[in-house]
Amino acid sequence: MALVYHKELDPSTSFAIWKIEESAEELLAQLQLKHHEISYLDTLINGKRNLHWLSTRVLLRRMMNTDEYIDCQVDSSGKPYLANFPHHISLSHSYDYAAVMVSKDRAVGIDIELIKDKIERIAHKFMSKDELSFISQDRIEHLYVCWCAKEAIYKLHGKKNISFLDDIRISPFDYSGSGSFQSSLDTGSRTNNYTVHYDKFEGYMIGYVSDND
Repeated sequence: MALVYHKELDPSTSFAIWKIEESAEELLAQLQLKHHEISYLDTLINGKRNLHWLSTRVLLRRMMNTDEYIDCQVDSSGKPYLANFPHHISLSHSYDYAAVMVSKDRAVGIDIELIKDKIERIAHKFMSKDELSFISQDRIEHLYVCWCAKEAIYKLHGKKNISFLDDIRISPFDYSGSGSFQSSLDTGSRTNNYTVHYDKFEGYMIGYVSDND
């Protein structure tokens, strides 16, 4: 594994991106897994799903900088959490890269996506007409920023039954290779406002957010 990107957002919060270059066996050798984790791995089809699961856990271990066993579980909504550490985490992966965001004191969300033209075909499914109206001439990358932002907010919130189209709103912003903009999540009982950040890395887009940013 090679660390290709690291950003410290504040003394308590950071994220990192790693390129997956090892085999599943090489990644597995770097982990301390319990029986239930080994059993779960056995249910995954060999290939990318297996490598993605392993690589995010290896990167998490590197970022936590600990030799202790890291009990990384998922709750009933599928949100990952640490049962034996107080840190908040978010995990993502896309093709040859794994992404992990860690914070000591706030909920976080991160998403990484390989930039592909096909997003044009599904933009209307996650973007409102008002949101689509501010998309620039760099349409593909601009749309990926919006998708990554909504995915990151969804992961931070960590609950099901949230609609990207209806519940997560993005305020107009001009696209560049990196930046930030305002967004909101309407949960029905309240509206939460967020500052979402993004960076283009190689042919990928990264969107990330922390609570009370």
